[in-house]
Amino acid sequence: MVWVAYSVEVLSSFSFFCFLFCDFDNLFSVGWRHVRLTYGLDYKGNVCGDKHAHPGLRKLELKYWLNPNQVYQSGVKDSQFKLSNARSICLWDCPMPSDDSLNWVCDYPEGDIRLSMRDWINRNYDYYEFLTPEMRNTSLQLQGPCYPVIFPSVNVHWSCQFIARASNTSLRHWQQMGGVNINEDIVIDKSIHRSINSRSSVLKRYMADIGKSWPVLIVCGGLLPLFLSVIWLLMIRHFVAAMPWITVALFNVLIITVTMFYYLKAGWIGNDAISPIIGEHDPYINVFGRELNHLRAVAILMTFVMVVSVLTSIAIIRRIIMATSVLKASMVAAKVIGEVQALIIFPVIPYAILAIFYMFWISAALHLFSSGQVVKNNCNTNCCAYDLVAKKVNCNDCCGFSLHYTPHIAIAIFFHLFGGYWATQFFIACSSTVIAGSVASYYWARGETSPEIPFLPVFASMKRLIRYSLGSVALGSLVVSFVESIRFILESIRRKLKVSRTSDGWFGRMGNHTSRGCLRCIEWTIKSVNRNAYIMIAITGKSFFKASEIATELIMNNILRIGKVNVIGDVILCLGKLCVSLSSAVFGFLMLDTHKYRAAHDKISSPLLPVLICWALGYVVATLFFAVVEMSIDTIILSFCQDSEEHQGTAQYAPPLLIETLGDQNEMQRLTQ
Repeated sequence: MVWVAYSVEVLSSFSFFCFLFCDFDNLFSVGWRHVRLTYGLDYKGNVCGDKHAHPGLRKLELKYWLNPNQVYQSGVKDSQFKLSNARSICLWDCPMPSDDSLNWVCDYPEGDIRLSMRDWINRNYDYYEFLTPEMRNTSLQLQGPCYPVIFPSVNVHWSCQFIARASNTSLRHWQQMGGVNINEDIVIDKSIHRSINSRSSVLKRYMADIGKSWPVLIVCGGLLPLFLSVIWLLMIRHFVAAMPWITVALFNVLIITVTMFYYLKAGWIGNDAISPIIGEHDPYINVFGRELNHLRAVAILMTFVMVVSVLTSIAIIRRIIMATSVLKASMVAAKVIGEVQALIIFPVIPYAILAIFYMFWISAALHLFSSGQVVKNNCNTNCCAYDLVAKKVNCNDCCGFSLHYTPHIAIAIFFHLFGGYWATQFFIACSSTVIAGSVASYYWARGETSPEIPFLPVFASMKRLIRYSLGSVALGSLVVSFVESIRFILESIRRKLKVSRTSDGWFGRMGNHTSRGCLRCIEWTIKSVNRNAYIMIAITGKSFFKASEIATELIMNNILRIGKVNVIGDVILCLGKLCVSLSSAVFGFLMLDTHKYRAAHDKISSPLLPVLICWALGYVVATLFFAVVEMSIDTIILSFCQDSEEHQGTAQYAPPLLIETLGDQNEMQRLTQ
């Protein structure tokens, strides 16, 4: 069994480093392709804004549908025509109808149209006066190469959204010239709106928001939580007794602040709601996007979380007053941190490693989401358009282009997400094991008074981790990642079943809630066991499974002795992590509210995902630094229990303050009662 355990740990370690190699290799094998997450495709399959396209589309970033009747037809119920097959080109800005004449938007200048792209743009895309009589006749049939501007349009997420309010002047001129009938129904508006707000389009915009807001992620997701975590560690060292009160009060203020920001961006407070319209526009034009609905849903969720959090924090005030044992254990941990001062600086090392990893990981994620292949649609529509190169109307090439994601890309994305979570858990586990090894060295050497304590115990613990325990840590982080992935997959299946209404009835609802509760309990148990297993790995040098067994046995034998310290202590530390991460979210909102991210090319569709990523990164950074206190307390407690087990119930190496905290028989009797 021992050899089996070691083999599994070696295999886990090997698999982890294989993932790192494959994932970084995946970043370069995907290639630095043009990002297709923001801009659309024209009828030739070019990405708008691509200067390498033919013709060059540099700064022509807006997708515009030329034929309004095709747009109308795509929105008609039970129609076989899709908007992706409607003829579209890339423009500098969205055309508007004229007040006294008829404006035209003509196709890219080719063939006999001797205009450069620059001249075509300067003429507002209009070369109708250069057309031959045949071309003018086909244009009046809405077959190009020029098309009338009948409907006003506005830039909505880099696509020209038609406003179903036709210009009477332009429509009258069109009819006087003998143009075909143009449908004016509201369907023309809804068809484009439905396409812009499809799930795939919204997902692409969310991913593009990450790429646009990378300075915010660096500042609010990396540097700010680093600074706040160090400040918190210094405060816990010098103001142990006051920190629980400061943490609870600050947490309540921050959770209320974040909730108010969501209300502001959802438009329920003030006039600062997000808008999908880019650039200047008529203030009477209102276009709603799916992102606004997402923000409002999160605002409702945050309201519930805020109420529960405030009420819970009020409820634990009495516990904090009674938690003298937590303060004593924290004082012992603060003393350890004061003696082994490298512990305060050590989290900078895993922080730097994770920062470099996340830079590569996020870049690879953006390229994976934008690595679909541009393919021609398979359609059976009947449509005709004038071909300037062939000098005739072509009715055989009406299908448009779209991005096609093959199954192997979906598998690569899932592998990428799983590997990112595994790597995060791995680096956090390595950091925790090093801290546990340093604190254990302090405890078993009877503190600073003994010459047996190694010089620079942090680096000695790092050496032991790399030489003996790397496979055990990789296996433990893999178990957490695997369970979390299963929970995510089952949650996705549950939502699909809920949508398909196959889980109606009290029995189905009870099964759903029971399964979710069981999975969360399993996840929490495994994380708790893993953390204690890392401590026993650092103390005893055993393999992962053996260390887990020892840790579980120690906890069960001393549950009354250590429970009172762990419960309140973990709550305060968790609130501290949330304070750091919520501060990152608040500053993320503030940075994203500047003019840079509200207009022009860097305008984000919604602050939702960048703020959530800032919150998640802040929590990861806080976890790295708070692990110094958290693992110090847990390591001291488990070392005390191990010490008591080895010496017939009397700890020989424990500091006097710890013996006073965990060895109080009167307190044990009170807890038993």
